Amino acid sequence: MNLDALRSAIVASWGRDTSDDAPGWTVENPTMGQCAVTSLVVRDYIGGDVRIANVLRDGQPVDMHCWLELPDGSTIDWTTDQFDFDYELGDPIDLTPIVDETGVDRHRLLAGRVARVLAGMAAPARDLVGVG
Repeated sequence: MNLDALRSAIVASWGRDTSDDAPGWTVENPTMGQCAVTSLVVRDYIGGDVRIANVLRDGQPVDMHCWLELPDGSTIDWTTDQFDFDYELGDPIDLTPIVDETGVDRHRLLAGRVARVLAGMAAPARDLVGVG
């Protein structure tokens, strides 16, 4: 899997309806609330383990954050710029991301969009006959 293509497809597929913070999501901050669904979709394509930890601001927990840890110990976290403050992550905790609390499975929604974008990227260019 080409990670640049996967990242482009994910970024193109984010929306208010895939965010776990729909009221806080904006076009200017498209990563807001996308960490869980993004981690799950990346895992679908390349494997790894989704990690979750408290986001700490001045040592105090203010939010939760998810990222993907690969078997070699490296990480993929494409949503860190949702935070507009200096933060640290606490130790990973044993939780499963909740992505369907509203009755909509945001993982399935994002995964479907990403698959369509990736399919479009792979589609061969068609010859335009009789154009011009």
